[in-house]
Amino acid sequence: MAAAAALARLEQKQSRAWGPTSQDSIRNQVRKELQAEATVSGSPEAPGTNVVSEPREEGSAHLAVPGVYFTCPLTGATLRKDQRDARIKEAILSHFSTDPVAASIMKIHTFNKDRDRVKLGVDTIAKYLDNIHLHPEEEKYRKIKLQNKVFQERINCLEGTHEFFEAIGFQKVLLPIQDQEDPEEFYVLSETTLAQPQSLERHKEQLLAAEPVRAKLDRQRRVFQPSPLASQFELPGDFFNLTAEEIKREQRLRSDAVERLSLLRTKAMREKEEQRGLRKYTYTLLRVRLPDGCLLQGTFYARERLGAVYGFVREALQSDWLPFELLASGGQKLSEDENLALNECGLVPSALLTFSWDMAVLEDIKAAGVEPDAILKPELLSAIEKLS
Repeated sequence: MAAAAALARLEQKQSRAWGPTSQDSIRNQVRKELQAEATVSGSPEAPGTNVVSEPREEGSAHLAVPGVYFTCPLTGATLRKDQRDARIKEAILSHFSTDPVAASIMKIHTFNKDRDRVKLGVDTIAKYLDNIHLHPEEEKYRKIKLQNKVFQERINCLEGTHEFFEAIGFQKVLLPIQDQEDPEEFYVLSETTLAQPQSLERHKEQLLAAEPVRAKLDRQRRVFQPSPLASQFELPGDFFNLTAEEIKREQRLRSDAVERLSLLRTKAMREKEEQRGLRKYTYTLLRVRLPDGCLLQGTFYARERLGAVYGFVREALQSDWLPFELLASGGQKLSEDENLALNECGLVPSALLTFSWDMAVLEDIKAAGVEPDAILKPELLSAIEKLS
């Protein structure tokens, strides 16, 4: 109803000014009004807020960051986004030569993506090992028939399970079956392993407690000199859920936005649509402007919590014990709830934050005749760069 009323007023207004209403004139007027509203409300195009240009391909000049990178927890190597899964798998496979039990456990939890199926398989293996531990004299519990329905449906389908059984002391053996001509394959626990039941219990606990091996996001921490370009971000395609081709297509379709604006959506409708748009982002690039004008930059997951940002900043401070605040564009203090996700705070796909010491504490320090140290740690200042 509000949209219809606004449209009627607009038509009446244009009718007086220009005569018969045309669809083009309506679109143009709506676009002007929405742009004016955006300027007043502090949209991304408003001065002093973040300006995110069309994502560019890696290797383009003036990218704010070359891409998204990760660290392999097993080797410490830095990995590109497109190579992390393959390199993690390589690292796990190479681990078999030094610790086959640990490697097989990592393979089970990492190579298999269906977490429910992994849990069912792991629980079934744990049940096999529990039976051996609780009934060491029972020979039937030391043998596992590979063609058993439960084994086939829950264990055989998972990568790494066979390596695990062999690593903890099971051996594949062909055994005769009563009333059956051909023998069948079994896993049989070796006598050596049977004599060390505590080792089976330990391996079972390791298997149950394990988690998938995940590459750790590399913050790519950088420090820049004061710059008027602080709020300008040129982001690579890595920062978006969309493929590069989809991003280009979205850019070409921006002209269609004028058509949507002609429907005179309410402000609440537009905000709801913007929130849906935030889910497109997987990563975000944050810069923190310090009191001396220097900029601290780091990469985060879009769904990381505010607490991660506060921790990142604190690690870089010379006086890391002093309380501080972070302000969003327009001077608004970030929420005190550090469990809020960055995308819920609108800090995606990039944002410029402002650092501020807690003024009450700072005044107490100055009253005591003590001047706070340099803001950033010396090793960070020694690698300061010029933002271009």
